[in-house]
Amino acid sequence: MHKTTKNLVILGSTGSIGTQTLEVLEGLEKAAKDTHKVQNAPETQDPSESAKKNISFNVLGMSCGSNIELFIEQIKKFCPKKVCVGSKEGAKEVKSIFPNLEVLCGEEGLIELADDKNADIMLTGTSGCVALKPTLKAIENGTDIALANKETLVMAGDIVTKAAKANGVNILPVDSEHSAILQSSNGNYELLNKIIITASGGPFLHKSRDEIKNATFKEALNHPRWHMGKKITIDSATLMNKGLEVIEAHHLFNLPYEKIEVVIHPESLVHSAVEFKDGSTVAQIGTPSMHIPIQYALTYPSREYGIKSNSFSFLGQTLTFEKPDFEKFPCLKLAFEAGKTGGTLPVVLNAANEIAVHKFLRGEIGMGDIFKIVERETKNHTPIQNPTLDEIFEADKETRQRVLNDKTR
Repeated sequence: MHKTTKNLVILGSTGSIGTQTLEVLEGLEKAAKDTHKVQNAPETQDPSESAKKNISFNVLGMSCGSNIELFIEQIKKFCPKKVCVGSKEGAKEVKSIFPNLEVLCGEEGLIELADDKNADIMLTGTSGCVALKPTLKAIENGTDIALANKETLVMAGDIVTKAAKANGVNILPVDSEHSAILQSSNGNYELLNKIIITASGGPFLHKSRDEIKNATFKEALNHPRWHMGKKITIDSATLMNKGLEVIEAHHLFNLPYEKIEVVIHPESLVHSAVEFKDGSTVAQIGTPSMHIPIQYALTYPSREYGIKSNSFSFLGQTLTFEKPDFEKFPCLKLAFEAGKTGGTLPVVLNAANEIAVHKFLRGEIGMGDIFKIVERETKNHTPIQNPTLDEIFEADKETRQRVLNDKTR
């Protein structure tokens, strides 16, 4: 058995992606121990067993926002050398329990956490624009990125991908759709004719535009397939989530928007597909599981078997596909338009949508107002092409403040 150890930094270890990442690490460690036992058994003669390559992980650093109780348990189990906490109060509490541990705080702390030249890979499981600067810092050090943060590429895809290429860094997608494209293409993006991103259609797939416009947040949060955070669930209901994934895909796979297709697939079993230049299509199919995309990104280009999803059976399955209705889901259309225009327009799209969704969840606006706000902000914005990081953050800040302070519906 050949064993490789990777040094890992996790941004957002207490969130959904972060906790599942730690479960993946435990699964890989258990698989390595089980393989070791088999290989050392006297009766083992299978040469394939001795050829196996196991990957283990050493957690160098972790960060959390506000879930201090869970974070403390994670620190005890994974023993990182350095951690970062969102608030000063939280950092003080962690430091009181682990006096010998280096405890950082806030955005500057995240950047310092990412600035570890011993790290082989960093998983970004945080949401929002706070992950952008730490990601660039890690890339600068030659650290591969397991990316589960949409804003990083939506806001600054050109800057991030250029930096990754210059430093020989892999950006490995953790989103199930983008992971499916990576798996289906085996990383051979230059051979692709187009990619097909699937979408469940959310809770309003078979509702009218008026029903969607007047939907309550309870109805919008009632996703038929997934149990996710509130913000991403609302984005799924408007299909903005899929629009952001389209912009991500453009940067990840270096394809023009004309070669990125969105297909509604309510069963959510085909996670996405690729069409090669010879016309053949390869899809990644399986029962829904975020453990698999996380595991694949962390162990790429190997395919390890620490955690295994439930086996998929073709028997008894019905797979349906349909075009998205851009009239019912205009946010998806806005995202395509913003992506094609580029510059700071995707920044404004993302910021306006995020604040509008939060206002909807607080009962300040209606479901239909989310699109109106995003449309207004993107139509009124004059995009800056090839923006600097400062210009990106300024456009983000101005948009958020304007939407937050706007009292009109």
